[in-house]
Amino acid sequence: MPLPRSIAVIDIGKTNAKVVLIDGTTRQQVAVRSIANVVRRDGPYPHADVDMLWGFIIESLRALQAAHGVDGISITTHGATAALLADDDLAMPVLDYEHGGPEETAAAYAGVRPDFAESLSPRLPNGLNLGAQVYWQSQAHAAEFSRVTAILTYPQYWAWRLSGVMASEVTSLGCHTDLWAPGRGDFSGMVAAQGWAGLFPAMRPAASVLGNILPAVAAATGLGAETPVTCGIHDSNASLLPHLGAHAAPFTILSTGTWAIAMTVGGDTGRLDPARDSLANVDAFGRAVPTARFMGGREFDLLVPDIVAPEADDVARVIADDIRVQPSFMPGVGPFPAGVGRWTREPATAAERTAAASLYLALMTRTCLDLCGLGREIIIEGPLARNQLFGQALARLTGVTVRASGDATGTSMGASMLFGAGKAQATGGIECAPLDVPGFDGYAERWRQASA
Repeated sequence: MPLPRSIAVIDIGKTNAKVVLIDGTTRQQVAVRSIANVVRRDGPYPHADVDMLWGFIIESLRALQAAHGVDGISITTHGATAALLADDDLAMPVLDYEHGGPEETAAAYAGVRPDFAESLSPRLPNGLNLGAQVYWQSQAHAAEFSRVTAILTYPQYWAWRLSGVMASEVTSLGCHTDLWAPGRGDFSGMVAAQGWAGLFPAMRPAASVLGNILPAVAAATGLGAETPVTCGIHDSNASLLPHLGAHAAPFTILSTGTWAIAMTVGGDTGRLDPARDSLANVDAFGRAVPTARFMGGREFDLLVPDIVAPEADDVARVIADDIRVQPSFMPGVGPFPAGVGRWTREPATAAERTAAASLYLALMTRTCLDLCGLGREIIIEGPLARNQLFGQALARLTGVTVRASGDATGTSMGASMLFGAGKAQATGGIECAPLDVPGFDGYAERWRQASA
């Protein structure tokens, strides 16, 4: 099919949801609409407000169609989320993965989940393993679960809402779910053992077109009835997609947002440590990609309530006065899951606080790279690409070329490439000069020693 001229990307992150219009030829952002992605606290457990999100999607598509025209729709969302359907309705709400409910059945789940050697998926807290969510729902909400006729991972849920076609897809099934076995490219043994195999629709590539929009969607948005909808992709893998084939392996993509996720294409899965939140993601072509991560965006928001861009003097004072953030402020995840976050000294100004938190994120990222492998170059995608100090510190800490992507929403651009996938179009980005501040090497070493 011809490449759509204007591609609307539905990009649902954990913190914010966006609909981004991408020019299909230049891959440049034309327009964006966004809304906070708020978790609802009513009902049987905290859950996604899918009705609010659907209304936002429809209204955004209508506005973008009126202002610019929309010729295709692609989808990307955060992972660890699925919709359990009873025919054409939800059998139960879409569980928020930060809810602690799955911990109630953790002991029993430990006896049925696959070994790390099979899944390359570590046991994570709460509902961060999608398999743990489904298991808890099957036990704690057995009556509702008995009605389930299909399980759709989150991008594919929205693709179904738009097109009426159900599908399963490997990047969403392969992101720390316990449901996938990357080595053999198939569901893990747990899926059949739990009787869930028949609930997952047929596998489709992320880049496949499931179908055209439903007549009701066309009527509500003004889009043409033949507007195609892609199968959709997990957000970290959307950030990765433009780079596949564009760099000499191994190379590292750092996808940032609520999470900072380091993925080293061509890296070795042998150094992954399931106790330190390192795992294998699965790329759009079904290949295992060593990955390590921490909740960088969430921690930065907690540490820096008022962002003030630091000057050189602010950075120098932070290093000279040894103002450090020690990991971590999000228990149970990241390379220091048992760490208790603390400041060595309280910053005197908002600029110092911003500087110290930026250095902390760089040190955490460097630790992640010890687990997933350090590529010959690092490309930063998403919000952290705008943090100059972070990029400079990471370049100093790694000794390899670090580039900040000029695209502030790497996930959206990557998802747009599901139309015409396989054509690497990654831009070079801006190279980050290594941080050159006296005392930084000693500062980093003290951080490492205190974190061990």
